Amino acid sequence: MALKMRKNLSPKPPQPCSLTQCMKVISGAWAPNVIWNLRAGPRRFNELKADIPPVSGKVLSQRLSELEGRGILLRHVRPTSPPSVEYELTDLGQDLVPALEAIVEVGHKLKERRDFQKAAEAAE
Repeated sequence: MALKMRKNLSPKPPQPCSLTQCMKVISGAWAPNVIWNLRAGPRRFNELKADIPPVSGKVLSQRLSELEGRGILLRHVRPTSPPSVEYELTDLGQDLVPALEAIVEVGHKLKERRDFQKAAEAAE
């Protein structure tokens, strides 16, 4: 006997779907990490590369260009000798920070749960 299909009581997302739009903005390898590391203020390319050790220079450069194109960060060429470039979050980029902080909080809870489960399995 087939189970009866229950009605979804969650409100329908607005069209176009805001969740999908937001996820497109922060998509791409290391994009959330870039936003995370710019939340406290401007950073230069090499500083970001040091902040995110596993990222390659090529991927970081691509991600910075994409995030700039999406309106998440600004690129400033400083008139130094030699010229330096700094990246900083736009107001839209700053608006993403609380969402990323919430994701990190859930990540901590998931890790605690996983660690608890491993400890329980090891005690058996």
